[in-house]
Amino acid sequence: MHYDFTSHLERHGMDAIAVDGVGHGWAPAAPRQGFDVIPMWVADMNFPTLPDIPQAICRRAQHPAFGYFSPTPAYYEAIRNWHRQRNGVQDIPQEAIGYENGVLGGVISALAVMAAPGDAVLVHSPTYIGFTHSLENAGYRIVHSPLHLDENGVWRMDFADMEEKLKQNHIHAAILCSPHNPCGRVWTREELTQAMEIYRRNDCYVISDEIWSDILLDGHKHIPTQSISEDARQRTVALYAPSKTFNLAGLVGSYHVIYNEWLRDRVDAAGSKSHYNSMNVLSMHALVAAYSENGMQWVDELCQVLSENVRYACEHIAAHYPGVTLAHPEGTYMLFLDCSEWCKAHNCTVEDVMRAGWDVGVAWQDGRPFHGPCSIRMNLALPLDRVQEAFARLDQYVFNA
Repeated sequence: MHYDFTSHLERHGMDAIAVDGVGHGWAPAAPRQGFDVIPMWVADMNFPTLPDIPQAICRRAQHPAFGYFSPTPAYYEAIRNWHRQRNGVQDIPQEAIGYENGVLGGVISALAVMAAPGDAVLVHSPTYIGFTHSLENAGYRIVHSPLHLDENGVWRMDFADMEEKLKQNHIHAAILCSPHNPCGRVWTREELTQAMEIYRRNDCYVISDEIWSDILLDGHKHIPTQSISEDARQRTVALYAPSKTFNLAGLVGSYHVIYNEWLRDRVDAAGSKSHYNSMNVLSMHALVAAYSENGMQWVDELCQVLSENVRYACEHIAAHYPGVTLAHPEGTYMLFLDCSEWCKAHNCTVEDVMRAGWDVGVAWQDGRPFHGPCSIRMNLALPLDRVQEAFARLDQYVFNA
């Protein structure tokens, strides 16, 4: 490989809650003496990013002025070219692209147009915890449509349930997570077509969170929701960012794609109300460097590494942890473990399992806030030998102790 996905990145003291947050607040508890932290909770990566990105930031930082600015043509062209080459989208006009401080901020700006506080919003469960917190904080009522595992262990939307919930609750705004976090499904064109037809029939606008759209495993292909049909193009607010793909969350910088002019004007107006939904000049230069030919090669290599990590983990769990089940993810780098049968067989709780892992430095994440009743969420974006070390500890101290 051309890029480095094997070095152990020292993140302590470098503004990383993945390691420095452990033992504080809502983070995993600190390990007992003798064990280092293997960060497998918060969804960022433990690989050095594409070298072009810090180089671009440093070049810009050498100029001693950081005043007001406007996004450059290179910024818009980088986004358009990325989607053209990665997703086959040929026709994003510049005016359809708008800056967002974060995807969750974009979700709330879009909801302000589609619904009022107190209104119901349809969300699939298991549910990304950020959706839950943001919607509750903004006063919306969450209605869940549960995903279900089919006979092949693949997460599926329940289309009949979606339609019933939309009608019963008079819902006109829904959130679609594509690829899905935390389940890791990469929705097919057929699934998205069926979902968007249900939303059309029920006059429901869609917010499509596609922040994970570059993190694809084993050759799976992302289908942009807006590409499904002309109706989907007009009723959907799509949200993207380079932050998940290139580990740039600390720089802040997401964007939306909205083709519908009426919808776009109102989402822009809602986002502008605070006067602080504004781009950081360094994040602009980071995006342009990321969305490049080198960036495409880096992401291709990243997806290969993550596919190998996920394959190793899924095979290891199936072979060594009877009663722990999961669907093999198709995208993202997160596992969503169901420990129900293991806990029942060993007369313990998922809290017991989780804390046993924390004790030996496996800093995985409580899956219950994601609406997994006996679940643990696990980040595999680390060098493979660190993933293997984590499972060696789980073997010795947790599941086969």
